[in-house]
Amino acid sequence: MTQSSNTRLGVALMLATTFVFALQDGISRHLADAYNVYMVVMIRYWFFAAFVIAVAARQAGGVRVAAQTRQPGLQAARGVLLALEVCVMVTGFTLLGLVESHAVFACYPLLVAALSGPVLGEAVGWRRWAAIGVGFVGVMIILQPGVSVFNPYAIVPLAAAFMFALYGLLTRYAARQDSTATSFFWTGTAGAATMSVIGIWFWEPMSGGDWAWMALLCVTGAAGHWLLIRCYEVAEASAVQPFAYFQLVFAAAIGISVFGESIRPNVALGVVVIVSAGLFTLWRERQQR
Repeated sequence: MTQSSNTRLGVALMLATTFVFALQDGISRHLADAYNVYMVVMIRYWFFAAFVIAVAARQAGGVRVAAQTRQPGLQAARGVLLALEVCVMVTGFTLLGLVESHAVFACYPLLVAALSGPVLGEAVGWRRWAAIGVGFVGVMIILQPGVSVFNPYAIVPLAAAFMFALYGLLTRYAARQDSTATSFFWTGTAGAATMSVIGIWFWEPMSGGDWAWMALLCVTGAAGHWLLIRCYEVAEASAVQPFAYFQLVFAAAIGISVFGESIRPNVALGVVVIVSAGLFTLWRERQQR
């Protein structure tokens, strides 16, 4: 298979991944509107942990090899951070809806670029700093401080974006010593342990119909991660990463068609600014490589 066909397959897998994750976000919002967020995320992580253990068991050396790491503290911190980020983001869905939550969350690649210097010691040139500044302007356009009554709930997806950016940087740092399989294993198991400690205190009885939605949420979570793994196996991350922004498109479509949300003009303009700046930073990173 040629590299170009690998890239086309990678793009197709990334688009499928973003659609599945957007569907997962829609189901998460539906369930979190009716039940406690911690319980919903906890059950989702139970299935996710079972999935990563099953994947590890099929690899050479099994679970024992997948769990081996010389940096257990870092790997555990990654898993805990991602689990908490999911809780914060799902809370944002219930407070702001899918459209505006994803609009603010779209700034996370810019946060990755901004934090890559102090966290990883990577050089960030003036062009990328300029793009980060432009992206910050896009966030301000969405939030509209001083123009209208500021919605404090907008801080929730912004906090989730910061947490996810930090998680991504810690993942890159962990990759210097551990394999992808090891990081994936710790992401699922540490996250499940964290959510079990938190979520078990918020258990609520669920209706039969909502258990069906919960099962679909678990399946979409596992399917999304599997598609993402396959995507990065067949194509370079720098080639397919720009298409990850389609999750915003799919999530907005679900928010509008299913939950009756709308897109305010300032949100649309802010998203265009943020995505443009994010694509520029991805392009600059690829050029430097």
